[in-house]
Amino acid sequence: MRRVWFKLRLYKPEAGVVRWTGPLSFVLAIALVGCGGGAGEPAKKSGSEKPSGAEAAPPRPPARVELVWPTPNTAYTEGRGLEEFVQATASGVVTSGLFGSVRSGGRQFHEGLDLFPKTRDRAGEALDPVNAALAGVVRHVSNKAGASSYGRYIVLEHPSFSPPVYTLYAHLAEISPGIAPGVGVNAGDRIATLGRSAGGYTIPKDRAHLHFEIGVRMMDSFAAWYRKRGFGSPNPHGLYNGMNLMGLDPLEFYSRHRDGALTSLDQVFQALPAAVTAKIAHAGEPNFLRRYPSLWQREAGREIGSGGGWEVDFSATGVPLRWRRLAAEEVLGWKRNEVRIVSADRPLLAANRGRSLLETKRGLDTPGDDLRTVLDQLFEF
Repeated sequence: MRRVWFKLRLYKPEAGVVRWTGPLSFVLAIALVGCGGGAGEPAKKSGSEKPSGAEAAPPRPPARVELVWPTPNTAYTEGRGLEEFVQATASGVVTSGLFGSVRSGGRQFHEGLDLFPKTRDRAGEALDPVNAALAGVVRHVSNKAGASSYGRYIVLEHPSFSPPVYTLYAHLAEISPGIAPGVGVNAGDRIATLGRSAGGYTIPKDRAHLHFEIGVRMMDSFAAWYRKRGFGSPNPHGLYNGMNLMGLDPLEFYSRHRDGALTSLDQVFQALPAAVTAKIAHAGEPNFLRRYPSLWQREAGREIGSGGGWEVDFSATGVPLRWRRLAAEEVLGWKRNEVRIVSADRPLLAANRGRSLLETKRGLDTPGDDLRTVLDQLFEF
């Protein structure tokens, strides 16, 4: 799907209880009497001594994120192949429905995961419910199919998680009753019906699908930024225009969840490799960091008051993953908002040609078009 104007249980094991029964309780009682611990006068123990026969309670495992697959299809959670759940484009190449530079020979970026339906009505229209992937709050509902290349879509915010990501559900046939901005939802709640709505193009019945994203919101001042850019079309979606939402590969989250290892969404941001690392001479704290403070790798002596800039790791698709404060002397002599590339993973960038993060001019690495847009949104150049 190419975006037109609107893109860029807690597991608690029960505490073990040791109960003495049968003959052993009699033996224990005799032993206590022999030690001066008769009825009414319990045996005295030192503060560090454990009760006889008792064992230390096992450590509790870390909390596990409750992440639900957004459609009824269980193929991925059962470990089956991509062809069992991914909707391909007209090319028929199954990987074209994945996240990343997966279309047009790797030159076109797809910022989501396309999932096909399991059930249809007699006319061939999809019937699958679409479910909230995480507990959260409805932030945006776009019920007018032609208002975006997403068609009908919903954006949820997940403020109880770290970082508080957003999920987006697009090409919906209909929005479920009661789903409106400000409404809270639980993981697994039905929010819509899978479909093929779109603006500016047609999705045929046989390729109906859910376009699903997990990502972050770039700006609070998006409306002003959008007007300044002069895109030539209105923005009826406010902060939840696709250009203000940057996604990561949903399967990065689900693979960890399937393996039982997803205890925090921060794990994904911490584990992804940096395709580009840049230093930016910007003394203030970007609004983005106030909303995603866990991405700031804080170091002693490098707090807001003493800083001169930032070093940021960007994913292969341009998402800011990790931030480090730069002392004033590290950007001494730099122009305000000057950007310098520190390092680049060229094989990783070559595998993601659908995003322009790096350009080389006269032997010097500089931000590419897409990275310049990201930097403009983060630092409001």
